[in-house]
Parts: sequence; structure tokens; C-alpha cells
Amino acid sequence: MDGIIAGRQPVIEALRAGTRIERIVFLQGAQGRIMNEIRELAERRGVPVVQAGKLEFRELAVDATTQGVVAVVASKSYVGVDRILEIGRERKEEGLILVLDEIEDPQNLGALVRTAECAGVHGVIIPKHRSASVTAAAARASAGATEHVAMAEVTNIVSTLEELKKEGYWVAGLDAEGDKLYTAIDYRGRIALVVGNEGRGIRRLVKEHCDYMVKIPLYGKISSLNASVAGALVMYEAARQRHG
Repeated sequence: MDGIIAGRQPVIEALRAGTRIERIVFLQGAQGRIMNEIRELAERRGVPVVQAGKLEFRELAVDATTQGVVAVVASKSYVGVDRILEIGRERKEEGLILVLDEIEDPQNLGALVRTAECAGVHGVIIPKHRSASVTAAAARASAGATEHVAMAEVTNIVSTLEELKKEGYWVAGLDAEGDKLYTAIDYRGRIALVVGNEGRGIRRLVKEHCDYMVKIPLYGKISSLNASVAGALVMYEAARQRHG
């Protein structure tokens, strides 16, 4: 179970302190000035706010005095980007990094981390705000891979990509309108793979810092793949080129 902060004032203080909060859950119908303040603080921090019925809400904090609101706190221990760079050097391999630009669904996050571990990715980078983090749901979806993959949480994805480029990385973003097929570029050098949000895709500024925009061909009537499936295809193309 993820950590739970229960009660109106404790939740407000956690928001003010910058605690890494996955989401805030209101009991359906809970209202008032303090609830509005929590909503405003959460919006400024980019923390999702959801409502839950009585049964679901009680499951979150069965033994706590909640006052109609709880915050779900992620428990994953993150590393610095420098540590991810070191992993490639330790393995005597060119760096392979997965960058997730505002993936919001914990199931997708978990699935992407699971594939990253299987494909030999050296680390995963996620943004601190407006992104799913490693909660119990994400850990379950990863089949335990979150315990084995180095993950860094950063304030600014664009700045991080700039730093990776200084370290000799090329950046490939996945986009339905990409100008190259995902199989048409060389993944054998240092490379960062960027997967965007489930609905919006990669943000414009992040796209501008990609060296390649790659696409996956679609032959049916649906216009896009699930983010975790698309990421898996590209990670395994990189693995195929690197390991044969």
C-alpha cells in the first residue's frame, strides 16, 4: 500500500512542503473552504484530485480520521540522472535511457518500466509534476521491475534532455507524425527514447529538443497505439540492434 496522509490540515501541509503526492482523494460530496484551498494548492502543484464513494474511500484510510480527504504518497526511492549515466558505463555499454513525458496512468508507467528492465534500458526519467509516480498500482503493473530499474525524477524534462545531449546522447521521440520509421534509425550509440502523454503525446518544447521523431506504422482504423505498447516496440528495436 502507498503511504497515506489523512485529514485536511495534514494534506495542506504536505502540499505546502512539496511532498511527492501521487493524487488527492476527496470523499464524494466533501466541500468547504479548506477543501477549496486543497484543490487550489493541488492544481498549482500539478497533483490530480479525484473523488471516491464511501466504500472506495474507506479502503484508502480505514483506520484514520480523514475529514473527507486523503493524499496518496508515492514511496519509490529515486536516483539522480548522474547515477543512470553511471550504470551504462559500469556495464561497458552505450547509454540507453527511457524518458517519459507526463505519462499519467500508473498502469502504463508500470508496463513501460517492466519493458525497460527486460530490454536492458539503463534507467527511466520521469517529471516530478503532472506525471504518474511509482505507487503500488504502478509497481504491480511492472511485475516488480520498479525494484530493479533506476528511476530519476526531474523538475524539467527539457533541461534534462539538454544535459543528456552534452553527455553525447541523441534523443528520439515517438510521435504518430514522425518523419522516420522507428526501425530506420541507429540505436547503437548513446540514445534517449522519449514517450509522451497518453492523450497529448510529447509536448512541443520537448519535441523541439528531439533529434529524431519516429513513428510506428499503423494498418488498421485506430489512429494510435497505447503508450506502453508503442514504447515497448521502440525499446525492443533498440535492444535488437544492440544485442542482435
